[in-house]
Amino acid sequence: MELTEMIKLINTVSDSNLESFTIEQGDLKLSLKNGKVYTILSEEEQDNTNLHASGQKKQLQPEDNGQYIKSPLVGVFYITKAEGAEPFVTVGDKVKKGQPVGIIEAMKLMNEVFSPFDGTVEEIFVENEQTVEYGQPLIRIKSY
Repeated sequence: MELTEMIKLINTVSDSNLESFTIEQGDLKLSLKNGKVYTILSEEEQDNTNLHASGQKKQLQPEDNGQYIKSPLVGVFYITKAEGAEPFVTVGDKVKKGQPVGIIEAMKLMNEVFSPFDGTVEEIFVENEQTVEYGQPLIRIKSY
């Protein structure tokens, strides 16, 4: 699915009275619920590289255990709700499935990013207000 198609779909569903909407295309499953975007990525999409907050490529090592919360779309990642506010999560925080961990702004639409599993935040790969790509690892969570 092209980015423009995805954005049109998100905007259309957000402007409608639908409470939820799901579309599956290949390994991608996009679900919208009450205007919030959830994306579930397949294991195959969790590759061995990610972009570190420093902007440099980092190879994930076999000892890097855990699961990754990846960007559901292209946009600007925010780790806080507002300037000067506390971050959604920090390294060492425990998170629950469905808990917000950040926001991605795409075309002036704010999309919360939720943890798809319970665990402890082991590493945050992006900085506040950093541009992210679709599928880019944002946070590594070590499951309980």
